[in-house]
Amino acid sequence: MDSIQALLSALEVFSRAPDKVSLENANSWLQDFQHSPEAWSTCNVLLLSPDAPVAAKLFAAQTFRSKPIFFRLRDTLIAALVEYHAGPKAIITQLCLAIAGLALQLPAWDNAATVPVLLQFLKVLPEELTSNTRIPVTDDEYRDRSAKLLAANSRQVVDLLSMYNNASGVTLAVQNQIFECLRTWVVAGEVDTATFCKSSLFDGIFEALASDLLFDSAVDVICELTHETQEVDDNMSVIELIVPRIIALRPKLEECKEDPEKIRGFARIFAEAGETYRLLIVRHTETFYPIVEAIGQCSAYPDLDIVPITFPFWMRLAQTIGKKASVEPLLLEAYKALTNIIIRHLHFPSDTNAMTGQEADNFRSFRHVMGDTLKDCCLVLGTDACLLNAYGLVTVGLSRGASVSWQEIEAPLFAMRSMGAEVDPSDDNAVPKIMDLIPSLPSHPKVRYAALLIISRYTEWVNRHPDYISFQLQYISAGFEDSDDEVNAAAGQALKHLCQDCKQHLTDFLPTLHTFLKTTGRKLAQDDRLQVYEAIAYVISAMPMEKAAESLKTFSLDILSQIHNAAGQVTPISKQELKDIGCGLESLEVMLHVVGPFGDHLPIACQNSCREAWSIFDVFIAKFAFDYDTTERTTRVLRPALALFGRSALPIAPAVLSRMTSSFEATGFSAFLWIAGKIVGRFGRESEPALQRSFQALFERSTNKLLNIMQSKAARDIPDVLEDYVQMLLQLEDVVPDVFYQSSAFPLAFRASMATLGLIHSDITFAALDLFRGIVNHDCFSHSTPNPKNDLYATAIKTVLEKEGFDLIGYLLSGLVGDFPEDSVSSVISIFRSISTLLPSQILAWLPVVLQQLPATSTPNEAKQQFLIDVSNAVDARQFDKVKYAILSFNRASRKARDRRRVAPLNE
Repeated sequence: MDSIQALLSALEVFSRAPDKVSLENANSWLQDFQHSPEAWSTCNVLLLSPDAPVAAKLFAAQTFRSKPIFFRLRDTLIAALVEYHAGPKAIITQLCLAIAGLALQLPAWDNAATVPVLLQFLKVLPEELTSNTRIPVTDDEYRDRSAKLLAANSRQVVDLLSMYNNASGVTLAVQNQIFECLRTWVVAGEVDTATFCKSSLFDGIFEALASDLLFDSAVDVICELTHETQEVDDNMSVIELIVPRIIALRPKLEECKEDPEKIRGFARIFAEAGETYRLLIVRHTETFYPIVEAIGQCSAYPDLDIVPITFPFWMRLAQTIGKKASVEPLLLEAYKALTNIIIRHLHFPSDTNAMTGQEADNFRSFRHVMGDTLKDCCLVLGTDACLLNAYGLVTVGLSRGASVSWQEIEAPLFAMRSMGAEVDPSDDNAVPKIMDLIPSLPSHPKVRYAALLIISRYTEWVNRHPDYISFQLQYISAGFEDSDDEVNAAAGQALKHLCQDCKQHLTDFLPTLHTFLKTTGRKLAQDDRLQVYEAIAYVISAMPMEKAAESLKTFSLDILSQIHNAAGQVTPISKQELKDIGCGLESLEVMLHVVGPFGDHLPIACQNSCREAWSIFDVFIAKFAFDYDTTERTTRVLRPALALFGRSALPIAPAVLSRMTSSFEATGFSAFLWIAGKIVGRFGRESEPALQRSFQALFERSTNKLLNIMQSKAARDIPDVLEDYVQMLLQLEDVVPDVFYQSSAFPLAFRASMATLGLIHSDITFAALDLFRGIVNHDCFSHSTPNPKNDLYATAIKTVLEKEGFDLIGYLLSGLVGDFPEDSVSSVISIFRSISTLLPSQILAWLPVVLQQLPATSTPNEAKQQFLIDVSNAVDARQFDKVKYAILSFNRASRKARDRRRVAPLNE
C-alpha cells in the first residue's frame, strides 16, 4: 500500500501544474519506480482496481509496455484488456502496445476477447514491432518473431478485416477501426497490394468516402495504398485498378466545394497519386492528365491551408519534366494555369486590418512557400515566360488607372521577386521591361516595398546593366524617406545588395552616400542604418588600397569622434547617448568586417590609425567597462580591428591585454576574456618579452578572478564566463605552452575547467574536452617532437593529474552516461586512454569508486562490472587501445538503459 500511495502522490503532481523542479522530481521518481522490483505487482493492482484514477491506470499500462519480459505478464495483460474492452481508449492502446512487445518475445500468445480490442491490437502490432527499440530481444529473434507475427499473418489479417467489414450489422466505429488497422499494415509493407486489390476491402475503402465518419480513415488507406505502388513498373496491374477509381473522384471536388475538410481529403488523394505516378504522367500524359487537372483544381481552392498539399507534386513533376528534351503541350498549359493561380493566391486581403498579427505573419510566410512553386513553373515554362506573364498583369492593372487596387499590382510584383533567383543576368528581354516599369508604379507602401525588393533581388542583373544604377539609387533613397518602417528596411536591403553586387560601379557615389549618412541616415532605425554601413563597406572593399583606406578613415572618424567625446565628457552621460554610441560601434564592426584586412603593409592613411584608435578606445573602456552592453559592443569591434591592422597592432597588443585583464578583474564580464583569447591566438607566437609577460598576467589574474566568482556563484550561473575562459585557455595551451604549463595558475585553471563538464551546454562541453585532450595528449609525452622543456611540461601535467585525476574521471564517466552530447564520445575515449597510459595504477584504484557513484538508473550494475573488467584487462596487459572498446561498450549499455527508462506522456 505504501508504494501505491507514493505512486499516486507522484502522479498527482502533474495534475497540479506546479513549479518546474517539482515536475522534474516527480518524473524522475516515476522513472526510477518503473525499474523497481515492486513496480509490476503495484501496477497490476492499480490496473485491475475499479477505483484507481485513470492517470494511475494509464501509467500502469505504460509500465507494462516499457519492459514486458515476464511470462506471467501475459495473463495479467489479457485480463486487463478484457476488463477495459469498453475503454478508456488510452489504456487499451497502452495495453495493446505492451502485448505487442510481449508477442515478439513469446512463442505463443492469446487473442483478445472482443472485436474492438482485437482490432486495436492488430493496429498497434506492426507499429510497435517496427518502432519500439526497448523490447529486449536480439536482432535474430526480432527478425524471426516479426516475420512470424507480421509477414506470415498478413493474408489472414486482410481476410479477417474483410470479413468484419462485410459482416451484417457492422458499426461505423468498427469499420473505422478496420481502416485504421489496415493502414498500419500497409505502411509496414506487410500487405500485398495485388492481392488486396482483388479483395472486397478495395471496393470498401472507396465506398467509405461517402461516409462522413469513415472519410478520413478511408483517405489515409487510399493514400498509403497508392504510395505502396511507387515502383510503377512492378505494380502496373495494381495501378490500372487504382487510377480509374481515383480519376472517378474528380467530380467530388465540385460537389463538395463548400466542405473544406472533404476537399482536403480529396486533395491528399490526388496529390499522392500525382507524386507517385509522375513518371507515368510524363510518359502517358493524356491517360493520366485528369489527375493533373484535379490537382490544379485543388491548387485553385480558396482555402490556403489546403493549397500547399499540392505543392510537392508540382515540384517533383517539374523536376521530372526538366530532364526531358521536350514538354507535352498539356503539361505546359497546366503550369501556365498554375502560375496565374499562385499569383491570385498571393493577393493580400482587401481589408488587411481584419487579419490578426499571427494571421498576417502566417500569410507572409506562406507567400514565400508559394514563391517556391513559381520557381517550379519557371523550370517548366522558362523564366522569361513567367516574368512576362507577371509583367503583363501589372501593366493591365496600371492601365485601369485609379480603379486598380494595390493588391492587384503588389501580387505580381512579389511573384517577380520570387522568380528573381531564376533570372539570367544577361537577359535583355523580360528584365529591362520590369526595370522600366518601376518608376510608373503607385506610391503605396506595399507596392514600394515590393518594388525595392525586386531591385534587391535583381542586383546581379543590374551589375551587367549599370545604366540602371543611378535611377535605382534615387528610388532607394526615396524609400529611406518613406514613413513606413517596412519600406525603410526594404530600402536598406536593396542598397546593401546593390553595393555588394555592383560595388565597382559605385565608387564615384561614395561622397553622396557619406552625405546621406550624415543627414537622412541619422533618422534611420539601427537595423536599417547597419545595412547602409554594410553597403558602403562593400563599395570601399572594391577600391584600390590607398583610396579604400582614405574612405574607411572618413566613415570611421564620424563614429570615433563620438566615442572620443563620450570618453572625455565631464558630465554624466545619458542612457540614450550611450545607446547611440553602441549603435555606432555596431556599425563600425559591420564595416570593418566587410572591408577586411589590408595585409601586413598598411596604406599610408592607416599607418598611425591603430595607435590613435586604441588611445580613444582605452580611455572609453576604462570609463564604461561596467556597462555590460557597451562592453559587448566595444570588444566585438576590437576583433575585426585587430584583423584589419594585422602585425601593425603588435606594439599595442600588451596594452590591450592589460586593459582586458584589469577590466575582467573589475567587472567579471566574459567579453573581456573572449577578446583576450582572440589576441592570444593572433599574437601568441610572437617573442616580445612584454607580450609574454602580458599573457602570463592575463592567465594568472583572470584565473584568480574566476575562482573568486565561483566562490559566490555556481558554475551553471556563469556559463558565458566559463565558456570564454576555457576558450582562452585553449589558445594559451596551444600557442604559449611556457606560460600555460609553468605558471602557478595551471592547477587552478585545470580544476576550474573541470567544473564546466557538469554543465548541460554542448559548446562548453566540447571546448573543455578539447582542452583536457590537448593537455593529456601533449607532445611532451611523445619522443617525436623534441623540446628542451618537455620534461617540465610532463611533470606539471602528471602532478595535476595525480591530484585531480579522480575527479576528472568522475566527470568524464558521469557525462558519458548522462548529458554529454553523442559526438563527445571520441574525446572521452582519447582522454581516458591517455590517463590510463600515464597513470595506470592510479586509474585502476580510482575506477571502482567512480563507478560506484554513478546512478544505477543510467548505468546497470552489470555494465559497470564489465567495464571495470575490460579496463583492468587492457591496463594490466598494457594494451591501452582496448580502453576504447571498453568505453564504447559501456556507452552502449548506458544508452540502452536510458532508452528503456523513458516514460511516455500520460496523455498518450
